[in-house]
Amino acid sequence: MEARSDVHVRVEGRVGRITLTRPQALNAVNQPIVDAMTEALLGWQDDDAVSLVLVDAEGEKAFSAGGDLAFVYRHGKAGDIATPNRFWRDEYRLNALISRYQKPYVAIMDGIVMGGGVGISAHGSHRVVTDNSMVAMPECAVGLVTDVGGSWLLHQAPGHMGAYLGLTGARMKGEDAIHAGFADIYVHRARLDDLKAALVEAGDVSALDRFAEAPPPSTLAAQQQETDRIFSVPTLAAILERLRAEDSEWARKSLDSIEKGSPLSALMILAGIRDATSMEVALRNEYRFVSRVLEHGDFLEGIRAIVIDKDRKPVWRHQNIASVPADLVAMMQSPAEGGDLDLLKWEQ
Repeated sequence: MEARSDVHVRVEGRVGRITLTRPQALNAVNQPIVDAMTEALLGWQDDDAVSLVLVDAEGEKAFSAGGDLAFVYRHGKAGDIATPNRFWRDEYRLNALISRYQKPYVAIMDGIVMGGGVGISAHGSHRVVTDNSMVAMPECAVGLVTDVGGSWLLHQAPGHMGAYLGLTGARMKGEDAIHAGFADIYVHRARLDDLKAALVEAGDVSALDRFAEAPPPSTLAAQQQETDRIFSVPTLAAILERLRAEDSEWARKSLDSIEKGSPLSALMILAGIRDATSMEVALRNEYRFVSRVLEHGDFLEGIRAIVIDKDRKPVWRHQNIASVPADLVAMMQSPAEGGDLDLLKWEQ
């Protein structure tokens, strides 16, 4: 296969290789990347000449810092809801395809891995992080929800760590990502080129065993008991109340992060994580929200404040969680207009 401007897809030996090639945009996931990855994965799944898939990215800063928010903003401001919704549908189907892929899927999660970057890496069978990894799901800060199947990953995190990570957008080092269930294998960045070469030479994931290292102690693991105590309560209001009652820097930072985010998004994130009993349910519920967020949510304002104007002073539609109407929450959770997401479209 030929290289495309945003992604390079090819076969080397018995390895299907996908490399994101948008380092200037921190390898933000866009429609061409989604289309190329989907085409490649569908083509390789029944190809006996391909024994595994290896996904990485150009540049030293990021595997992928998320979805292409500027693209969504342009279309949303122009009143075009259909184009972003098509992107989300296709992206989520790709995430589902990766999660159930029948061949080993090795993702090199080096550098920044957020949002959409998590969706094309952390659902794979073999997830490699490094001493340079920074993994996060910071959607609440921009008025979205933990999507790309992120609510399923967070649902499976130990104890109530998923609620903490989803609501605060806390950043995880490589060892933290392993503790939270977002990754499996720790390798120092300096050894990545040799690791990739070994995978191509062997055509077998057993080559990973020669490079896997014991990760450093996880800060998240050390905070697990405290996290569970605070984030286990039934409602978001109760979580905030417990954080306010704490006298620790961790609690103050957590409270500040949640209160700076969109109140609507925070409510929906907590509900989404707790309801995500499977990857399919997670993606269905996430799409229900995102398909309406440009008209009824805070996403455009969040992108404006964080990405476009960069003033970091979003003006949310609702001042706090108590002022978010119950009927709005119900609408954002109801079946998507035109029908819920069909995750099997690519297989039809």
